[in-house]
Amino acid sequence: MAMPELPAELFVEACDALVRQDRAWVPDSEEASLYLRPFMFASEVGLGVRPANEFVFMVIAFPAGPYFPSGVKPVSVWLSEEYVRAVKGGTGAAKTGGNYAGSLAAQAEAARHGCDQVVWLDAVEHRWVEEMGAMNLFFVYGDRIVTPELTGSLLPGVTRRSLLTLARDLGHPVEEGRISTDAWQRDAANGTLTEVFACGTAAVITPVGAVKSQRAEWTHGDGRPGGTTMRLRKALLDLQTGRAADTHGWLHPIG
Repeated sequence: MAMPELPAELFVEACDALVRQDRAWVPDSEEASLYLRPFMFASEVGLGVRPANEFVFMVIAFPAGPYFPSGVKPVSVWLSEEYVRAVKGGTGAAKTGGNYAGSLAAQAEAARHGCDQVVWLDAVEHRWVEEMGAMNLFFVYGDRIVTPELTGSLLPGVTRRSLLTLARDLGHPVEEGRISTDAWQRDAANGTLTEVFACGTAAVITPVGAVKSQRAEWTHGDGRPGGTTMRLRKALLDLQTGRAADTHGWLHPIG
């Protein structure tokens, strides 16, 4: 993005200061949170096609209720074969506003087909699974958990990294590799693929129940949230809320 790297100490200091200021807005209900959104933009006066020399870094906060207020429910997804989110060498691995703007038409297409979310495929062959909306995807084969490898065109999410670690802690073999749409459909049909879920900051973990494409439709298991999906979700929420020991040193207390 041709932006300077923000010092980690400044980032943490800004988040600390904002949370201390807005501590009265921190929800105490189950699965609610004070959502922090850090962002940076060019602020230099003038027009020109070149990297800016001045930037503003900001953090905004807002109370967020439970993502699933009536219980965790699987979503339906549409495999987008017309639109692509990003290409190798582009901005796919960056959390930038342009990636979100470019997803709106595909999300509208998913809605027209009666689906909650869009699944992005690779930009070259349109057959390798990358992300769901703005979330990373995981595939459960019995005890084994597989997630698309980081190719430079998908986001290396923090929740993704945390779940890979927690899955290993729970004894699951974990792999990062390529998953084709054909294998997804075939393995769901023969029962070797038992669960699919997506992860992100807001929802933590979202089960995927049904899949649609231009050529086919299928579900995973009985369409309900799977056991591995819910165990991983509970493990991460327990750690975030202090119900489980933070053995990895992920929590950052604010005095």
